[in-house]
Amino acid sequence: MYTFSSKLKTLSFILMAVGVLGIGYGFLTAPKDIQDVEKLLAAESHGGHGEAKHEASTTAESEHESDATHNLGSEEKNVEGSTAVVTPTGDSSKVDTAKVVEDVQIEPVVKKEGHVVSEEADHTEHLNHVLHQLQNKPWSALYVACIFFMLVSLGVLVFYAIQQVAQAGWSPVLFRVMQGITAYLPVGSVIFFIVLLLSGFHLNHLFIWLDPEVVASDKLIANKAGYLNFPFWIIRAAIFLIGWNLYRYYSRKNCLAQDESNDNLNYKKNFKLSAMFLVFFIVSESIMSWDWIMSIDPHWFSTLFGWYVFASFFVSSITTIALVTLYLKAKGVLEHVNTSHIHDLAKFMFGFSIFWTYLWFSQYMLIWYANIPEEVTYYITRIELYNLPFFGAVVMNFVFPLLILINTDFKRITWVLVMAGVVILGGHYIDFFNMIMPGTVGDRWFIGISEIASVLFFLGLFIYVVFTAMTKVPLLAKRNPFIEESKHFHY
Repeated sequence: MYTFSSKLKTLSFILMAVGVLGIGYGFLTAPKDIQDVEKLLAAESHGGHGEAKHEASTTAESEHESDATHNLGSEEKNVEGSTAVVTPTGDSSKVDTAKVVEDVQIEPVVKKEGHVVSEEADHTEHLNHVLHQLQNKPWSALYVACIFFMLVSLGVLVFYAIQQVAQAGWSPVLFRVMQGITAYLPVGSVIFFIVLLLSGFHLNHLFIWLDPEVVASDKLIANKAGYLNFPFWIIRAAIFLIGWNLYRYYSRKNCLAQDESNDNLNYKKNFKLSAMFLVFFIVSESIMSWDWIMSIDPHWFSTLFGWYVFASFFVSSITTIALVTLYLKAKGVLEHVNTSHIHDLAKFMFGFSIFWTYLWFSQYMLIWYANIPEEVTYYITRIELYNLPFFGAVVMNFVFPLLILINTDFKRITWVLVMAGVVILGGHYIDFFNMIMPGTVGDRWFIGISEIASVLFFLGLFIYVVFTAMTKVPLLAKRNPFIEESKHFHY
């Protein structure tokens, strides 16, 4: 039986405590109104380090001024053609260009789609937009970490189900490690579902289509309202989370029962249950990726997105299995796990890193080549505003694994796999960061206290739940039909 190390348990508590404090600090320091935003933007404009950020934050105002100049030019042409112009005082008369310019400068007025909107109102609208972005920042950081760790646990569950259906002979000695990691899924699911509920109750602005005013003013989002509406959305979420957790519960129950039985009945039950789960997962994973990530940018869509999200969290899940296995092996347990098992896990890490890269490039290349405005906006935002994390993720998730894990010998060296695993997990966290943050915080992003604290909290919770679960059952599925083959797995 495995004993949860007191040092590791203490570390998990420290991580959770620091994480809670940092998350709380992020929410407390978020601006409360547009006056706070004005002070922040003023401070950025006066500080050299904030010039770039200020320039990005005033993009909307610049565009508005451009529109004003264009409309003003039209007014001037009308005056030159002796056309009657309505002055700010309301008098309709023939006036000269200088007078129009003077009046407009006194009280700027711009025509937009038939409506007369003052620059002051437009500026207030922009400040509200920045306010929502800054208020979203701690929520977004929490959301990225929450969904990432939950999906890592889900990916391990899927990998376990695949091993069951494939009747793999190499992996049964790792089944209890996989089951221990999936113990986080119920905990992560509850927290994640609460975050979704809070979004539906308008405590944040992560999903703009949940705002009735946005739906009323945006024809494209309004056309999707039959699918993107809170009741249907939250019901789908409940079905997916419950379905995944039910499989996790019954597959573990059958696996434990198999250890005490004299036949393979429970193993056969798990085989059938795993096959049904994989069918359910294929459908639910695609819809989940649309609902929980792609709908953050409701004007954009990609037919590859479900596969792309799957590849990202699946390779993270396999990497987590490898790292936990190496840790337990170093603690003197898992005596039947040998370098061949580790080598196989490393091959999966390498293979799915390449698969993720293939999907990343396929999605990017097709959208770039088609050059359809509503599609390229997704990449323009990320390349222009998230240049470092966007291309940094490619280096961490493709270049680094390719250079390190392509070597057969390196796949059996512990410190190399730990280094590669940490980089891969960090890279795919950044990948989720890139998927979510641009649609919620725009150009107001940076890796700060909220982001670091969110990762620390969920990492601490993940460690505590996973290793606590491993202390409750033996770490060897002794009655699995393929356990002897797995014990002596070598090549």
